[in-house]
Amino acid sequence: MWHCTHCTPKEASEVLLVNNWLDFVAVGTVLQLISIWHEEMDSNPMVSSLLNKIANYTNLTQGVVEHEADEDSKRKEIKAPRMGTFIGVYLPCLQNILGVILFLRLTWIVGTSGVLESFIIVFMCCACTMLTAISMSAIATNGVTYISPNAAIFKAEDADGETEAMLNNMRVYGTCIIALMAIVVFVGVKYVNKLALVFLSCVILSIFAIYAGVIKTAFDPPDFPICLLGNRTLSRHNFDICAKFIEVNNETVTTKLWSLFCDSPSLNATCDEYFNLNNVTEIQGIPGIASGVLIDNLWSAYTDKGSIVEKKGHPSVTGTEETKVGGLPYVFTDIMTYFTMLVGIYFPSVTGIMAGSNRSGDLRDAQKSIPTGTILAISTTSFICILCDVMFGEAVNGNLVIGMLAWPSPWVIVIGSFFSTCGAGLQSLTGAPRLLQAIARDGIIPFLQVFGHGKANGEPTWALLLTACICEIGILIASLDSVAPILSMFFLMCYMFVNLACAVQTLLCTPNWRPRFKYYHWALSFLGMSLCFALMFICSWYYALIAMLIAGCIYKYIEYRGAEKEWGDGIRGLSLNAARYALLRVEHGPPHTKNWRPQVLVLLNLDSEQVVKHPRLLSFTCQLKAGKGLTIVGSVLQGIYLDKYIEAQKAEENIKSLMGVEKTKGFCQIVVSPSFRDGMSHLIQSAGLGGMTHNTVLMAWPQSWKQTDNPFSWKNFVDTVRETTAAQQALLVAKNIDLFPTNQERFSEGNVDVWWIVHDGGMLMLLPFLLRQHKVWRKCKMRIFTVAQMDDNSIQMKKDLQIFLYHLRLNAEVEVVEMFENDISAFTYEKTLMMEQRSQMLKQMQLSKNEREREAQLIHDRNTASHSAAIVKCDIAAATPEKVQMTWTKEKFIAEKHKNRETNVTNFKDIFNMKPNQSNVRRMHTAVKLNGVILNKSQHAQLVLLNMPGPPKNKKGDENYMEFLEVLTEGLNRVLLVRGGGREVITIYS
Repeated sequence: MWHCTHCTPKEASEVLLVNNWLDFVAVGTVLQLISIWHEEMDSNPMVSSLLNKIANYTNLTQGVVEHEADEDSKRKEIKAPRMGTFIGVYLPCLQNILGVILFLRLTWIVGTSGVLESFIIVFMCCACTMLTAISMSAIATNGVTYISPNAAIFKAEDADGETEAMLNNMRVYGTCIIALMAIVVFVGVKYVNKLALVFLSCVILSIFAIYAGVIKTAFDPPDFPICLLGNRTLSRHNFDICAKFIEVNNETVTTKLWSLFCDSPSLNATCDEYFNLNNVTEIQGIPGIASGVLIDNLWSAYTDKGSIVEKKGHPSVTGTEETKVGGLPYVFTDIMTYFTMLVGIYFPSVTGIMAGSNRSGDLRDAQKSIPTGTILAISTTSFICILCDVMFGEAVNGNLVIGMLAWPSPWVIVIGSFFSTCGAGLQSLTGAPRLLQAIARDGIIPFLQVFGHGKANGEPTWALLLTACICEIGILIASLDSVAPILSMFFLMCYMFVNLACAVQTLLCTPNWRPRFKYYHWALSFLGMSLCFALMFICSWYYALIAMLIAGCIYKYIEYRGAEKEWGDGIRGLSLNAARYALLRVEHGPPHTKNWRPQVLVLLNLDSEQVVKHPRLLSFTCQLKAGKGLTIVGSVLQGIYLDKYIEAQKAEENIKSLMGVEKTKGFCQIVVSPSFRDGMSHLIQSAGLGGMTHNTVLMAWPQSWKQTDNPFSWKNFVDTVRETTAAQQALLVAKNIDLFPTNQERFSEGNVDVWWIVHDGGMLMLLPFLLRQHKVWRKCKMRIFTVAQMDDNSIQMKKDLQIFLYHLRLNAEVEVVEMFENDISAFTYEKTLMMEQRSQMLKQMQLSKNEREREAQLIHDRNTASHSAAIVKCDIAAATPEKVQMTWTKEKFIAEKHKNRETNVTNFKDIFNMKPNQSNVRRMHTAVKLNGVILNKSQHAQLVLLNMPGPPKNKKGDENYMEFLEVLTEGLNRVLLVRGGGREVITIYS
């Protein structure tokens, strides 16, 4: 806009006029711009609309389904999420990671594997989750609980039923707790977030209580006595005094412990030998941090199941007799321990890192919150786990060892471990159903679609119910040590694929892979993937194999039945890169004969409805290829592409559908060309890519080449033969293709006969072998016939051919047919004459057609002239006499017409008086003679393969060439004419 501060009224009015004119021009330009793209608005929206959608994108739940137009209306009704990094990511991840395994299993792992090996376990697991979190950050920025014994419902009547009663108690309590947590999650996420703060506070207070208790042990260790017999630990369930006998009223009396090892309370009783040889001592189970116990526990002490728990380095005397330990109050190990098993049990304690990403739809800024919150949560929990490497324990004598450490009361740890379980459970029940609902809505796994439904506000009701049922299975198992390795497998599998996806996307240089997370590198993802894969087999090799098998089955199911919407696939990108590499490798030169295989271009004809005329051609292709190798199915539509692109798309869909029915694996290529002949030529020249081009062309014999209304079909066919020869490509022509078998048919007997007339590189030998790999032709026998001339030794020829086939490793019957020269029969002479007469008549008919075309052109010119008479008069008046010349006048047309008629009459008289060409007579004689021999030997064969002679060099005899081929194959049901590509395709060498 122009402004004028010091202007006269006249100048101001001129400025106003200019401004108004500029506004008009601007509006007009915008309207013109819109009109240019008006017809593309449906598929290509204006940039302003696109930018508006992107600006409002953060108001939508950031899942993949939300990109779909049919979900927009549903998402707008849902309230915009407002959770930040702390509440939305850090807190859920922290609660998921600080689970019950941390409280109940870490000291047992340390006591068994030692401080050093347990540190390795903790470090490996934490490193695995940290590397996975880095990969997950790149993705996000690219777009047994402890039960109080006094509260038992089931009581054990004897010692044998104690374990089962405890398991039943855990099942009941676990079921009640999971039901309560599911109800809380069902009510709403906001209540989960409120409870999460309370639960996490209790867990953190418990951890601080442990730290305070550990510091307190330096100067005031807790009173936690353990009774030892020699170096063997004793269970104090059945006795209270850790001594063999005591002094009572100056008398020595035996204790209850004595009666457990001896046959009577008497001091002279017969006792267990180990009991007699070793003293009973009482030591402090928690000697304190200043006692040097850390050095004593550096090394591992793995044991077999049922072994006695012993204290290393303590005095012990072993008897000469083997003692029976059954029924004695020793402490036995209830599970065999080894390094890899401990890894599997501990790993679930560091999982839960995806709690924030699973709730990405509830975050205000997922791309910022997920990396920050997840990495901070992992760093915090890793620090806690490593620092507490020697502090956590398991239940002994009905008490938590870690509870004895805690200050000021053991109940702090009981409450903390309970709330850590509840908190992790709530976060899992919040995130997992949302992930399941997203998978169901995306249609990735069809049978899960029912779980995509939920409440009106988007809460995943059905997915929550399924998740709770899966959790109940783990509760019914009622064994933390049994469930943990199974969970480890699937967590590791998930983390491995996250790392793999990131590494593949980076290494493939995918243009759409542009993560904002600047600390990401593909080497970290590769290291994380390798660590996950190693940990899977470290934990349990058979569980790892089962998990990979399940994952593979799910992937194949999704590939064939699911994934209705295309989200992009890293495997597809990997395949493209591998294909590009392979194409560049095979481009370095022609393949060796040992590597040759038929790479077929199938030329199909379509009817007016773009339907394939001869579907058996695809059946035969499948049988020939046995589903392997390169196959390109091509067809030509005559016309202009801009006018025929819809028909081309329809033709491609029909061909691909037929390829699916016939199980022909390959590619489809449709060419639209003004000339059918040119289109065929383009396909032969340009189909394929680089080294993956066809070396063989397969087509059907043109059955209608003799029809008068289709005089050019034979010419197209002969030109195709010439072009394949020039391109050094083999040619297969299937005659009577509609009689060829389908893929469902089976030949129980019969022969595949090969008539080897000339050597063409071995195609005739190789094709029957390939066909017999397919179940349609498997039971057919291969027979090879060759023709002996006058000077040939038939017996020697047969021997040489048998030796040749032996070296080719082909099983076939061999027969040499003698075909000597004899006089040309009258039938041959007459057939040649009829052929040449017909050829001459076709030429005359072609002239008549040209005459009709000229007459139609004259009528068109007259009509055009009458409608533009005024213009023509002006042009004639303005033009010079030399430049005005009518090509056709009525008189000239009539004269030319009479002249052509007289010429035609003369030519037709010449046709009936002509004599056949002697060269054609000899060719016809050979064709008739050879056809008779083939009919005699192979009339009932299931398939006849025959050398295809080449067309004449002089194109004037092309129509006669078609007649020769017709005579050569006359009377045979299924014929495959084979013409080699000018190179050897089969070799005797390995």
